[in-house]
Formats: sequence, C-alpha cells, structure tokens
Amino acid sequence: MSGTDENRTRVVDERLTLGNGFSTADRRFLVEALAPLAPHLLSWSPEQAEVVVTVKNRDGDEQKVTLEARLPQVPVLVASAHHRDLDRALVEARKELIRQIDDAKDKREPHKGRAHRPTG
Repeated sequence: MSGTDENRTRVVDERLTLGNGFSTADRRFLVEALAPLAPHLLSWSPEQAEVVVTVKNRDGDEQKVTLEARLPQVPVLVASAHHRDLDRALVEARKELIRQIDDAKDKREPHKGRAHRPTG
C-alpha cells in the first residue's frame, strides 16, 4: 500500500462508525472500500466528521447499503444503494455521498476563481 493509500485509509478509519449489519471484522474491508471519501472529508477534523455505514439484508438478493455523513453546519447527508453485490452497493453509495459532500461544500464556500459581483 502506498503512502497516499495509507493516508486515505487513515482518514476514513478515524471518521468511520460501523452500524447495523457490520462487525469489527468488516472494518478493514470497509475502510479500504470507502477510502476515496478521504479527500472529501479532510475539511473537517476526525472529531467533527462521522461517516456511519449500515447494511440491511446482508447477503440477500437486494442488500441495501446506507452511508450517513454527519458534518458541522451541514444537514445529515444520506446516500443509499441496493445491489446483490456488497462491493457494488458500497461503491454506488460512496459515489452518491461524495456528490452530496461536494454540493454541501459548494454551498458553504465561495467558488474559487469566480469573480465576485457586488450587490446593490
């Protein structure tokens, strides 16, 4: 694992809470699967940001993976995906959560490089 990969997994590991359907034995697998979230969570310290991962109907025909992000000054973000394959459901939910986090950041932070137009 490269240093960058280790940093990403560390960032996710510090912010990840395992919910229903997952045990501590799943943690390493989940941290690695959710590592692409890391750059999107770096705006918040570990004590400010929490990502909760749950699964319903694990190993069933239609598993439902849900990711919840609890970030300061942002309503709780929820992304879910249904799929028979747990990996696929995690990836789909992760991509949706990344989109929501980026949207929330865009609403909070002025766009860099965009000219500010005075009002009035």
